[in-house]
Amino acid sequence: MSKVPRIPNLGGARAFVLHRPHPTVLAITRQLSAIGLETVGCWPELPAEALAADFVFFDADLGFDEQFPWTPGEAPMPLVALIGSEAPGRIEWALSHKADAQLLKPVGNAGVYSALLIARQSFEARKLLASEISSLRLRVAERQTIVRAVEALSKGAEDGRAYAQLRSLAMSWQISVEEAARRIVAMTEEGGDDQSHRA
Repeated sequence: MSKVPRIPNLGGARAFVLHRPHPTVLAITRQLSAIGLETVGCWPELPAEALAADFVFFDADLGFDEQFPWTPGEAPMPLVALIGSEAPGRIEWALSHKADAQLLKPVGNAGVYSALLIARQSFEARKLLASEISSLRLRVAERQTIVRAVEALSKGAEDGRAYAQLRSLAMSWQISVEEAARRIVAMTEEGGDDQSHRA
């Protein structure tokens, strides 16, 4: 049974609203204040201090890449897209920024709280997934390094014997098998095959 995430207390958080002056901004600000968030309105771009924000709401209808002080899709906080136009190009653009939640315009007297919670949950899940992918890529790269080291040590002999030699080297050097493999590969690339056998 999966663990149900607890609803976080959002009081004291800071949200930037990247939208031209409009009743939508007033509606969002009113709801954010009621929840306990500090709101900063800005247009046409986010100031540098927005990098420390807890949330950013952005206008998907008139938005453009240069408004953000980060590469599209790499926001360091949860993003909420404010969508009025359902033109495919505008939706596509909002998706390219990996919006974690959305609010349809015109914004009424409700919806901001649930958008915040959904955005926070989606952002955290995306960060966790990115971390796991990065870890898996590193492990795959390390395995490829081990394979290369075993090939360098085997010289036509059995791979099992070469792997045992790699493990033995790792123990004698008091390092991990992966680190030993990196050393063997580095020595091989420098033309130091014989050194690796003597080490």
